[in-house]
Amino acid sequence: MPVTRVRDGYRLDQALPADVVTRSAGGLMSYRNFPVFSAPWFWRRALLFGVIFGLFFVLVVIGVLLASHDLALALVTGTMTFVAFMVMACAGPGAATWVRHRGWTMRAERVGVVFALLFGVVVSYGIDATVSERIEKTYIEPRMKATGALTEEMIARRPKPTPAMLAVNLAFLAAIYAMLGGALALRAYLGEKQRWLESLRAGELTELRARQQSAELRLGVLQAQIEPHFLFNTLASLRALVRQDPARAEATIDALVDHLRATIPKLRSSDGALASTLAQQFEICRSYLALMQVRMGDRLSFSIDLPDDLRDAPFPPLMLISLVENAIKHGLEPKSGPGHVRLSAVRTHAPEVPVLRVEIADDGVGLRDGAGSGLGLANIRDQLQTRYQGQARIDIVGLPGGGTRAVIAVPEASP
Repeated sequence: MPVTRVRDGYRLDQALPADVVTRSAGGLMSYRNFPVFSAPWFWRRALLFGVIFGLFFVLVVIGVLLASHDLALALVTGTMTFVAFMVMACAGPGAATWVRHRGWTMRAERVGVVFALLFGVVVSYGIDATVSERIEKTYIEPRMKATGALTEEMIARRPKPTPAMLAVNLAFLAAIYAMLGGALALRAYLGEKQRWLESLRAGELTELRARQQSAELRLGVLQAQIEPHFLFNTLASLRALVRQDPARAEATIDALVDHLRATIPKLRSSDGALASTLAQQFEICRSYLALMQVRMGDRLSFSIDLPDDLRDAPFPPLMLISLVENAIKHGLEPKSGPGHVRLSAVRTHAPEVPVLRVEIADDGVGLRDGAGSGLGLANIRDQLQTRYQGQARIDIVGLPGGGTRAVIAVPEASP
């Protein structure tokens, strides 16, 4: 019997995951850890019943020996009883195991398993009836007659069972044979595929959450790296402005406080790394651009266009600010003369769901070698992939005549 066949994504010769097993166990009960009606399940189960019926064999031998003082009779009776019980316990499951290793379709396999268990019930009844009759006719009755405990007259006067008694007895025996012969395992077998699929979905969900947490952590680390650098540069500029232009220094402090007021509460909140709205992210970008405008003076201007009906739309945190910072650092600061940053959002309609399209455009020096491959952009791409499973994207393109446009498009969800 092959034991390496695969069924529904898992091997029949390997133990099932703990959350798929109906009742995990060890030792002689370890058969429960394997796919029902697989070869390891069958042989471990047969070993369990072998031990149980082996103990029963000993009890039968001792009982018959004490009653008859005939060792041969005791051994024969115990052996035939042991064999009969093992056939009852293994005929149906053995046939069902053979069926499951054929590689049939699920529908055909399930029908085959049910018929295999019914076959086991029929075989069990035949074996039980044959063994019981042989023990009684060949060994028990002759010895009872020899001792005078049983006569032909007594045998003749035995009441014959009625059809009702036979039916009840047959139904009772069939139930015993079915339970002993694997019927109790049928429910676990029929639900095994569903439990396996649920386990796969749970594993995928756990992996997805882990990937999301990892992406959130990387993005948070990136933000932690950016914020001190930005803050130190601003404070260094303030030191010079305090002496040279106190009014501008005061404006810079006001703008810095405004930016920190928009940023720090969100970063400290328990869900700050997980959820935010488009309005919150636009406000962080606006306060940052206002601060940079104070620092850069006439070299920077900006505009923001956020429709009122999109303000409460959910949007991933810390992405837009990274792109705005890139527009300043890589687009406008290297440029001689004034520059402009435009931040806007619109709703477009994809075939299935509405899409939020957020654009950050600048008229700076444009894309240069290596642009689009930094750590910040890599984190944004990972974040989009983790959150939206390929349904979101970021595009960065150079504009004719200079400048860069970055677009993030995500499926719109209810706030």
